[in-house]
Amino acid sequence: MKKGLVLEGGAMRGMFTCGVTDVLMEQGVCFDGIAGISAGAVFGCNYKSGQIGRALRYNKKYCADPRYCSIRSLIRTGDLYGADFCYRELPDELDVFDRQAFAANPMAFYAGATDVATGKCVYHQCRDGSSLDMRWLQASASMPGVSRPVEIEGRFYLDGGIADAVPYAYMEGLGYDRNVIILTQPEGYRKKPASGLAVMKLFLRRYPRIIEAMAVRHEMYNRQMEEISRREREGSSFVIRPPEALRIGHTEKNPAELDRVYHLGRREAEKRLPELLQFLGK
Repeated sequence: MKKGLVLEGGAMRGMFTCGVTDVLMEQGVCFDGIAGISAGAVFGCNYKSGQIGRALRYNKKYCADPRYCSIRSLIRTGDLYGADFCYRELPDELDVFDRQAFAANPMAFYAGATDVATGKCVYHQCRDGSSLDMRWLQASASMPGVSRPVEIEGRFYLDGGIADAVPYAYMEGLGYDRNVIILTQPEGYRKKPASGLAVMKLFLRRYPRIIEAMAVRHEMYNRQMEEISRREREGSSFVIRPPEALRIGHTEKNPAELDRVYHLGRREAEKRLPELLQFLGK
């Protein structure tokens, strides 16, 4: 039995995921591998480094800092979330990412990003928290329209959720047959067609495959939700999701709101913990 953890994105809805994963880390729950998309990758990497509370801590501290996320950053750098601040200064100096622990942990960690030339999601195994790994985390969370495509080894990438919202199928393809899936929307949520797609076409006119993927993104997402629900009913996957809509902004600036959603995740994880341990055979 190969145990996997699958993490959906969702910007600051990811605080729910952080609450869940912190409880799992506190309880010593181990997985053979993790796959994360967007915020699921950026926040989920702390599972492999064993840094309980880190994602909540730095988000609460810097959420209102214009270097972290602001229109000023978008105008000055082309990225709503400041790339240098988020992926260098913060992990290297302000709230240090434990690369040594990350590299030493044998658990595999995969981050997905969408190749702008193909419109397909590509996965990278992050092994040591190197600058290359950080580039993949940045790419995975680079939202179209408010982020520059991230260049990695001659190719360009944007948010992984454009092409693969929840990477359960990717993990199954790698042989993970006992997957815990953490979602950031409540049961029954279905995505509507993207609003403002005409405007987005202007920003992304150089990347027609991204535009095509975004036009059908709601269909991909809703199909995945149906498939995940089926796996949950069959008992092949264990799903943790919010009990209600999280109602938090994508770029939430209020630390109290981040804390609220984080603790919703903690409570849901604590409530479901006996079931989860049974699912994992513990």
